[in-house]
Amino acid sequence: MKNSPDAMTEAADVSRVPFGADDVPAHEKVGRVRAVFDQIAPRYDLMNDLMSGGLHRLWKAAAVDWLMPRAAMRIIDVAGGTADMALRIQKAAGGAATMAAAGGTVTVIDINPTMMTVGRERVATRGGAGTIGFACADAEALALPDASVDAYVIAFGLRNVTDPARALAEAFRVLTPGGRFLCLEFSRPRWPLLGPVYDRYSDTMLPWLGDKIAGDAAAYRYLAESIRRFPDQDRLARMLGDAGFEQIKVRDLAGGIAAMHAAWRI
Repeated sequence: MKNSPDAMTEAADVSRVPFGADDVPAHEKVGRVRAVFDQIAPRYDLMNDLMSGGLHRLWKAAAVDWLMPRAAMRIIDVAGGTADMALRIQKAAGGAATMAAAGGTVTVIDINPTMMTVGRERVATRGGAGTIGFACADAEALALPDASVDAYVIAFGLRNVTDPARALAEAFRVLTPGGRFLCLEFSRPRWPLLGPVYDRYSDTMLPWLGDKIAGDAAAYRYLAESIRRFPDQDRLARMLGDAGFEQIKVRDLAGGIAAMHAAWRI
């Protein structure tokens, strides 16, 4: 007897992945994440300021410093829709004119068009056009040739990907030999007393701020829960090794509330 369409769909949904505190069919996560960021896109960076007490600015600055971008580099900023990181990278590489003269580019890649609308407006306002481009794509299936970029950056986005291991494999694929990978992400506090305090803050203050500022407590409850379920520093380092990366280094920020992972494709 042939399987019905419903039966085949059910069979394809056996793979479940984390979405906040829940597990959902893998094929649903992209749409759910997109809906979260559609809702919060206009106030996303303001909320980052409020949630982190402004620390996310220092963390992003530290990530760009560690990246050491050069004007001639081809860089992709994955899950970077609002272009905050892209503008920082462009500035550190010498600015729009310097990058344009050297042939360098920063391409923002995001699955969410609403977030990129915010990014395009910001780039236009700040004079970053010309060397900052945008592409709508999934981190797990980048529309880029093999060995085509010099640096891959993802800031606070890897935990929202359906299959982080697959995204890391894509990062390895598109990087040139000698290319640099850099991830900035929330992680696990390593200071003994910090963990419980941070968990309480995440469980109570983040949804409250989300409700008062962005009008969506549920979206920020998801963000808090996604942080808790994301691999810790050591596990993410192992995942990078499994993807083929070498010279993997980890730097904690704010006692491990956030962490940077850098690696190379040799």
